[in-house]
Amino acid sequence: MAMVKKPVTGMKDILPAEMQIRDYVIGLIKETYKSFGFTPIETPCVEHIENLCSKQGGDNEKLIFKILKRGEKLRLDTAETEQDLVDGGLRYDLTVPLSRYYSNNSNQLPTPFKALQIGPVWRADRPQKGRFRQFYQCDIDILGDPTCLAEIELITATTTLLGKLFDNFKVRINDRGILKAMAAYSGFSEDSYDKIFIILDKMDKIGLEGVKAELLESGYAAESVEKYLDLFAKLETEADPVDWLRNELGDFLPAATAESISTIMNSVKKTQYKPYEVAFDPTLVRGMSYYTGTIFEIEMPDFGSSVGGGGRYDKMIGKFTGKETCACGFSIGFERIVMLLMEHNFQIPGQSEKIAYLVEKNMPADKLADIMQEAANERAQGKCVLVVTMNKNKKFQKEQLSKEGYENFREFFRR
Repeated sequence: MAMVKKPVTGMKDILPAEMQIRDYVIGLIKETYKSFGFTPIETPCVEHIENLCSKQGGDNEKLIFKILKRGEKLRLDTAETEQDLVDGGLRYDLTVPLSRYYSNNSNQLPTPFKALQIGPVWRADRPQKGRFRQFYQCDIDILGDPTCLAEIELITATTTLLGKLFDNFKVRINDRGILKAMAAYSGFSEDSYDKIFIILDKMDKIGLEGVKAELLESGYAAESVEKYLDLFAKLETEADPVDWLRNELGDFLPAATAESISTIMNSVKKTQYKPYEVAFDPTLVRGMSYYTGTIFEIEMPDFGSSVGGGGRYDKMIGKFTGKETCACGFSIGFERIVMLLMEHNFQIPGQSEKIAYLVEKNMPADKLADIMQEAANERAQGKCVLVVTMNKNKKFQKEQLSKEGYENFREFFRR
C-alpha cells in the first residue's frame, strides 16, 4: 500500500510562519486570562461515548469521531448495535469535558472556579474556509457563580484579549429567558420554542419577511406570527430595547432577567480595554441546547461572522452529579483568529532579533567552535540565532528563512 503525503481531509500541516503566530496568540491568551484569575486546566481528548451523546451538544453530536472498543471487548462477530462496538469518542468541544472534570474534582477546587482550557477538538464536519475537522478551541468558564458578575468577567476578559489583537469587533448579547418570553407573549406553545428559535436564527440571512414566511410554512398561527415579528420591528427603533421589552412583555418576562441584561451591558461598556460596540440583539439564539440564560457572541467585520460566543449553562453539570451547578462560559474561535492575523500579515510585537548564521560545509573544528561561541554570546543578549549549513543556492535559502522572520544573515567560510 502506497504511503500518502497529504494530511487527512479536514486536517492540516502547520508551517513555521503560522506556528509562530499560533504560539504567540496562545501565550497572549494565557497571559490575559490569568490576569483575570482564570486557572489553566486540561482534560483528556477522549471522552466516554455516553457523555458525548447526552443531548447536550446539539448538532455536534452528529459529528463525533467514535472510537471502537479495544482488545477482548471488541467482538465484531457478535455485535448487534453501535453500543456493542463503541465506548468512547474524540471530544467535539471543551464544555462537556469541563463539566465532567468539575463534577469529578469539585471537592478540590474553589467556588466559584474560573477555568481556562485550550486544546484540540474534533468534528466530522464538512471542511471549508476557517473550518476544519481538527481545530483548537479556547474556553474560559466560571463555575458556581449564579450572579451576572460571571457574564461581566467573561465578556470583559475576552474583549480585553481581542482588543490586544484587533481594532474592530462587536459584542451581541441576549438571554434565553427573553427569547422564551417573546415567544410566550406572542401565543406560541412551549414545545414549539426550539423550532421557532431555529428559524429566528436565520434572521440575518433571510430577513424579517423570510422568517415570517418560514414560520407560516411551518404551520404556526398567522396571528401569533404577526404579533411575534411586530416585536422585532418595533425594537429596531427603541433607544433602550431591553427597557421597552420589560414594559411590553409584562409578566411574561421575569424582572430579574431584564435587570441582569442591563447590568451586564452597562458594566462591560465601562470596562472596555479598547472601544467596541455592545448591543442587545433579540435575534441572537446560539445553537447549543444546553444554554439556559444569557448568551453572547462576538462579530468581526473582517471575517463576516462570529469569532467567539458563549453563555450560561446551569443544567449541564447536574447531569453528572444530580445537583445543579451554575456555569457560564465563553469560547473564542482560535483558528479563525489565527487565519485573520495571517491574512493581514500580522507581525508579532517585541520579537527578539532573528539572525541566521550560514556556515560553509566542512568547516574546520576550531573555527566551528568559535562560531558556536559567537552564537552563544548573541543568544545571551536575547537574540534568536539559527546556525545552519550553507546551501549551494544561498539566495533561495535566505528567502525561505526570511519567511520565518530571519532578517539578518551572516556567512562563515572555511578561509
